[in-house]
Amino acid sequence: MIAVVSIAGLLLFLWPFLGLGLTPEAPAMSVTLAAVVSLAIMEAGARRLDAGRLALLAALAAIDAALRLAMVNGVAGFSPIFFLVLAAGYEFGPSYGFLVGAFSLLVSAVVTGGVGPWLPYETFAVGWVGLASGVAGSVVRRIRPARRSWLPSRLDIGVLAVVAIVTGYAYGALTDVYGWVAFYRGVENVGWQPGLPAAETLAQFGRYYVLTSVVWDSFRAFGDAAAVLAFGTPVLMALGRLRARLGYEIVAAPEQT
Repeated sequence: MIAVVSIAGLLLFLWPFLGLGLTPEAPAMSVTLAAVVSLAIMEAGARRLDAGRLALLAALAAIDAALRLAMVNGVAGFSPIFFLVLAAGYEFGPSYGFLVGAFSLLVSAVVTGGVGPWLPYETFAVGWVGLASGVAGSVVRRIRPARRSWLPSRLDIGVLAVVAIVTGYAYGALTDVYGWVAFYRGVENVGWQPGLPAAETLAQFGRYYVLTSVVWDSFRAFGDAAAVLAFGTPVLMALGRLRARLGYEIVAAPEQT
């Protein structure tokens, strides 16, 4: 399900770079379609969670909504909502990380009044932050020496800090696509222009991102990493214990004599 949602999201982000010469109505149509598809499939994904994981998803989304309400714009580009998404994805895996990110953003957008055509872009981008963190966590658990699964190591914290930096910039670049298409259409050298070859369109966007966003996104990327270094160990430990309690193992029935 997450794969299907991500494909819809990729189309939402990639169509401006394909040189299709689409009409001005195309952004609104793509946003509406992506929002309907993603909401339907994310609801189906949430229905497949057991009661414990569903309750935890609701709690994390509510905490993030409260954090975003307290700091609507964060400090420069930094916002505290990304830390819990990163931590939950790292401990519970890619699919759950995507759901935590997407639902946290949706709930916080409703609470803060941030609902608009930009919301599907933000929802997918934060969902992919949790997904990337979950992939990193899964890889680390496969390669590190066997140990108590809920106890984070220095490797866990280091990897999660690197993921925080990478996804901090990636989130900014992804969400910039909406503003670039909606508000910078036709601006010479940096704005989106329908029908340009893909390479030139990408170059236009690169210039736009460097000029308007890279400094802002640096506050987010390194702010998220600082939050991981400061609070990652206790939060990952708590989530790891929850993961152990919410998990289960299949025990073979004893042989009949």
